[in-house]
Amino acid sequence: MLDNRASVLRALLLEQHLDALLVTRPASLRYFSGFTGTDGALIVTPQEMIFLTDSRYTVQAGEEVTVGQRREYSVQTEGVVAVLEDFAVRKVGYEAEHLTCAALERLRTRSGQEMTWVGLDRPVSGLRGIKDSSEIVALENAAHMAAAAFDEIVPLLRPGIAEREIALSLEFAMRRLGGDEKSFDLIVASGERGALPHGAASDRILRANEFVTIDFGLRLHGYCSDETVTIALGEIDAELERVYDTVYQAQQDALAAIRPGVPLKEIDALARNTIAAAGYASFFGHGLGHGVGLEVHEYPTLSPRSVDTAQVGMVFTVEPGIYLPGKGGVRLEDMVVVTNDGCRKLTRIPKKLRRLG
Repeated sequence: MLDNRASVLRALLLEQHLDALLVTRPASLRYFSGFTGTDGALIVTPQEMIFLTDSRYTVQAGEEVTVGQRREYSVQTEGVVAVLEDFAVRKVGYEAEHLTCAALERLRTRSGQEMTWVGLDRPVSGLRGIKDSSEIVALENAAHMAAAAFDEIVPLLRPGIAEREIALSLEFAMRRLGGDEKSFDLIVASGERGALPHGAASDRILRANEFVTIDFGLRLHGYCSDETVTIALGEIDAELERVYDTVYQAQQDALAAIRPGVPLKEIDALARNTIAAAGYASFFGHGLGHGVGLEVHEYPTLSPRSVDTAQVGMVFTVEPGIYLPGKGGVRLEDMVVVTNDGCRKLTRIPKKLRRLG
């Protein structure tokens, strides 16, 4: 599998007219070399792949990295440039979204004017956008484990409990069931705080007759899950119930449109149009979804600015929402994989309105 990924990187070198590619993003290092540590670099040339790290990870790299050469450095900049000079590299690509300006300046200063540095964003991130069968299994397993943890804490969802306690209990359940860690800081937003799309869990106490939105996920063997549910605690204000129905229909419309070849911005537009038709266009400000894999937010994105089309093997979220300031909000999110004739959900919690109490 890693050999196949190496071939893809070499094809990218030819496509971009590069002598070498420098990979430093941890998720990319894991994907292309197998390394799970936090400090390393991979240099790809037409002839060779060279993995570099410092003495803290030398043994680990020996166990995990199976492609090409392995070298050790004391200072990453010096180690990287030394390899590039060994291979007489003159034009090298790098992951512009990850490499800091300061790190790039150090590399430029150390390598001198004879070496040209070319920033690559989508060309590299896009290589991880199509998941193979083992990745899809890993993502589905992560989603199902997270759902099992959510099922465990459902009895806590009642008036009188704090948002923070729900988040802590859910995180503990995910870890106890075998998750490596949470994918991101869990979101628990109840009542009027449901109008905060990224409302981190607070000390607010849940009350009867309101919604609570919970956005959660775990990382399992490196792969992430991401799912959002909105639960009713008793009877809900009529407008908020209408909001829920609208968000649910928007998600269904988007899911039904997913198939290979469909522009991602058109899928986003379908959900957006459903929400607009109900009179809530100005209350849905974020994109419809994002890719999920070794990172919880990665290529591709579903938004009005998307330039890509759905392809078999892409995994992304579909998460429309409506947020009414001072009143509350609803978001529903599933992870899906694009199939030959549509899509398949990797998350498993039903999104029809669930009422507790």
